[in-house]
Amino acid sequence: MNEKIALITGGGRGIGAAISTTLARDGFDIWLNYLSSDMQAQKTKSQIESLGRQCLLLKFDVTCAKSVEDSLSPLLENNTPFVLVNNAGIKKDSLLIWMKENEWRDVISTTLNGFFNTVKTVLPFMLRRREGRIINIASAAAHYGVPGQSNYSAAKAGLIGAVKSLAVEVAKRNVLVNAISPGFIETEMLQGLPIEEILKTIPLGRLGKAEEVAELVSFLASDKANYITGKVFQVDGGIG
Repeated sequence: MNEKIALITGGGRGIGAAISTTLARDGFDIWLNYLSSDMQAQKTKSQIESLGRQCLLLKFDVTCAKSVEDSLSPLLENNTPFVLVNNAGIKKDSLLIWMKENEWRDVISTTLNGFFNTVKTVLPFMLRRREGRIINIASAAAHYGVPGQSNYSAAKAGLIGAVKSLAVEVAKRNVLVNAISPGFIETEMLQGLPIEEILKTIPLGRLGKAEEVAELVSFLASDKANYITGKVFQVDGGIG
């Protein structure tokens, strides 16, 4: 475990940062991708290094295939991540009748094109080594309707479909592919939402913590999950 690498997209803040530091705690060196939050990425890097692990910051846009390949290919010549966490995602909420084309396109592209571009680049190396874990952060919005999030729900539901197909394709090479669907988690993604009303819909009566999602990633990245692939795990306080 001490020599293993985890690549986390959107790893600088929120759930991604919690995943990055949790996997560092578990003994992984981290390749941390981010796009715009330089200060937060640097903060997460410092936290990882305080845990005694190495952290390489990789600033690139997961929606751009060339950017992904140019950033990762030189690294992949010498090292192959054991874990790839596809966490990058954005939300641009609006009722569909008022939604702009770019609001639909950008949300879909970040989740689905981001998944395709990173997996397409990293997967051949995992297959060659006959080992790997691809863990994908979906959303509870993929499982039930949320007004104003038809773009986000479509992106995350599409991600789950891709996970199930990919898991079957690569299972014989010991590459395990799973998804996690967080519910309402205490991050910047909740800004502007009616929290008091949301709490009434959650059976556990509270918001989730990013660390609670990260601990499930930790399990799926461990030897304890060697017989689990093609599955979706909801971390939503009982909503689903």
